[in-house]
Amino acid sequence: MISWRYLVKRIVLLVTVMWTAATINFFIPKLSPRDPIKERLMQAATQGGRNQTGLQAMADAYNKQFGFDQPLWKQYLNSLVKVAQFDYGYSISQYPRTVNSVILQAMPYTAVLGIVSILIAFVIGTMLGAMLGWPRSPRWLRFFIPATMLTSAAPAFVLGFLLIYVFAFRLKILPLAGAYTRTATPEWSVPFFLDLVQHAVLPAGALVLFQLGGQALQMRSLMVMTVGEDFITFADAKGLRPRRVFLRYAVRNALLPQVTGLVMSLGTFIFSTVLVETLFGYPGLGNLINSSIQVLDYNLLYGITMVLVFAVCIATLIVDLIYPLLDPRIRYEKG
Repeated sequence: MISWRYLVKRIVLLVTVMWTAATINFFIPKLSPRDPIKERLMQAATQGGRNQTGLQAMADAYNKQFGFDQPLWKQYLNSLVKVAQFDYGYSISQYPRTVNSVILQAMPYTAVLGIVSILIAFVIGTMLGAMLGWPRSPRWLRFFIPATMLTSAAPAFVLGFLLIYVFAFRLKILPLAGAYTRTATPEWSVPFFLDLVQHAVLPAGALVLFQLGGQALQMRSLMVMTVGEDFITFADAKGLRPRRVFLRYAVRNALLPQVTGLVMSLGTFIFSTVLVETLFGYPGLGNLINSSIQVLDYNLLYGITMVLVFAVCIATLIVDLIYPLLDPRIRYEKG
């Protein structure tokens, strides 16, 4: 059971984390001496072969438009208000588009890629680790232990390079990069959906392999500790079927720490998603972060960071609230 008092505490903690992240993300770019507005205008003037006369006046006008001419404390308060309203202003590099519109265009790619990858890795890794830690499993499963140790130690982008070499260069059965074929027209149709799936196989595969090894090794360790508990011995002594002992007693009791480990690894997974999307040229939030850093689009970078922090906080809250469903012994009640 979950009490309202506990739920309020968790929401207050979420707001505190969001405020801390907003504060850090606001002040870190201010430490840079570079002027993103002026550099952007100079780049546009240089590429267009135009005279740079009046460039400073244009930069001052844009700084006023973005609110960068205000005192630092006022900019900070305005940024907190915008975070509360989920409004991050205009994108510096893609003006007059808003940050929200740019993020909404890229978010579906990252959401689908990340959620599907982490669920596949969690389910397969958990079951594989449980079978590796179960003493009655077939002996041939032990051959998966070196593979899981290798994938858990290799960074996601290294696994991505390996998949590109094997399936894109050597076998040439999967596309190298992008979310869909350049000549394809985005539309609601089966051929376009299959094209999206085909382009997502390699980046999703890199993320799945990166998470799967760690999930399997962690679950194996939890199972090894669980099978030595007295309740497992008691269940065997009662003559219960091995399958029931495995699923209802061993796996279920080892699953709670496994879910906790999944939540703790969300930050690392998001960082890996950024690298993988950049490697494959996948038009998600990760690739958008890389491009916003290159062009000093602080507003866009600020908005993406806050969206990712909010997503991790919400995921952590949801997992925390479903703990009682995984283990009925857990109670979030007063006293």
